[in-house]
Amino acid sequence: MTDILNIIACLLTIGFGLFGFLAPRYTASALDLTTTHSTMGLSELRASVGGLFVVAGLGALWLDHPLGYGMIGFAFTGATLGRAVSLVLDKPPFAKVMLFGGIEAALAAWFIAANL
Repeated sequence: MTDILNIIACLLTIGFGLFGFLAPRYTASALDLTTTHSTMGLSELRASVGGLFVVAGLGALWLDHPLGYGMIGFAFTGATLGRAVSLVLDKPPFAKVMLFGGIEAALAAWFIAANL
């Protein structure tokens, strides 16, 4: 059962990453981000919100090893920590932070608890 849930969690990771990778303008809109006169923001979304998670998910599936899955959990833990700090310092929209942060926290918890 752990193997199946690892695959599902990786596919979710890849799927969420594909939004940032293939549709950075949509992702920016969903995250309440705006573009400037530069396209660097789109590049950042494709890299950090997109490609990073697409390749992490694919890599874990390819390695098919608990440490590979666990490392994705650490990445999601970092994202969750960043959102928690942002809640305190930046006061972003609570509902959105809880939605996105909740997904990240759940994936972090699964990947770490099930694999390490």
